[in-house]
Amino acid sequence: MNNEEPVALVTGAGSGIGKATALALAGDGIRVGVLARTRADVDGVVAAIAAAGGRALALGADVSDETQMRNAVNELMTEFGRLDIVVANAGINGVWAPIDDLKPFEWDETIAVNLRGTFLTLNATVPYLKQRGGAVVVVSSINGTRTFTTPGATAYAATKAAQVAIVQQLALELAKHHIRINAVCPGEIETRIDESTDLRHPEETAIPVEWPAGQVPITGGKPGRSEDVAEVIRFLASDRARHITGSPIWIDGGQGLLR
Repeated sequence: MNNEEPVALVTGAGSGIGKATALALAGDGIRVGVLARTRADVDGVVAAIAAAGGRALALGADVSDETQMRNAVNELMTEFGRLDIVVANAGINGVWAPIDDLKPFEWDETIAVNLRGTFLTLNATVPYLKQRGGAVVVVSSINGTRTFTTPGATAYAATKAAQVAIVQQLALELAKHHIRINAVCPGEIETRIDESTDLRHPEETAIPVEWPAGQVPITGGKPGRSEDVAEVIRFLASDRARHITGSPIWIDGGQGLLR
């Protein structure tokens, strides 16, 4: 094993942006810890990386569970011996509903996965990043950072705005350890996250606006691809982005400017 090869951890890596990011990083010769709620969710990703000649480790953990996250990071360090890149991608849409209809436990679930999960990912990995410096990329959203018109998405938007605030807060805190931290804020991307969405009573919260035909101007209305986001993450994680930290980058094809 070559311990000089950098190591990345990607959460929520079983599909969508996380999967595309794990594959992109592995393609650059980076060893990747591919993490999802259960190991079975990432077995295919690990197999694809191995088939292409890369190295990856399947990790199972609920990002909102402190013990599981610490165990997963410890397993990664035992296997690879170092950590250079962290991509905090795991997240859910959760319940989108009017504020007086949204149940406290539904709010708590979205906060737990998206916000507590981001905190625990950083809390468990930053001690290792401090050993040699590194890069962190947090996957936020245009919701809560550029647009506020998604019906009932109060909990989701709150977590995404908070993620950008965390990135900007930590940029200075971590700079003295030679750790860069940035955020990507995707718009409509072809992923499976809609499977974790429960939309209730949109008629009560939707804004009565007639959008132009196609909400993503640069693609004629078609959603972006996971790879479009992964390529930006790949750049931010590399030395080519050595002078970029504390920055949110919107990847929405201009969608957020319409809304």
